[in-house]
Amino acid sequence: AWWVGDNFSTDVWRMCAMNTSTCMAITDQFREYQSIQAVQATMILSTIFCCVAFLVFILQLFRLKQGERFLLSCLCVMIAASIYTDRHEELHKSNEYSIEVSEGRYGYSFVLAWIAFAFTLISGVMYLVLRKRK
Repeated sequence: AWWVGDNFSTDVWRMCAMNTSTCMAITDQFREYQSIQAVQATMILSTIFCCVAFLVFILQLFRLKQGERFLLSCLCVMIAASIYTDRHEELHKSNEYSIEVSEGRYGYSFVLAWIAFAFTLISGVMYLVLRKRK
């Protein structure tokens, strides 16, 4: 959950009410859907870049310069988390939500996104440093 409250949790894909155990998808009917799509797209890109970078890192550790993919993953995570941080007030004031979600707080997935940013940045920098030592 990127945003949680006492009786709801919401992420970049859906919103769930705790008391009724119902979930509703976030669709293009939401006012800030473009911002959510940007967050979704950059998080998907960051996952792809990170997986590709890790596989290339394992397969060709000291043959090619591939550390940039970790840094691209880092950049995508930073963009997604930054968009969400900047637009969270507008995202949660939408009338399309079935319950009031503006009185929430950041959830564990939001925190993990920022932690992922830090770790992918460290991974990219470490790889580039190791690469230069060879």
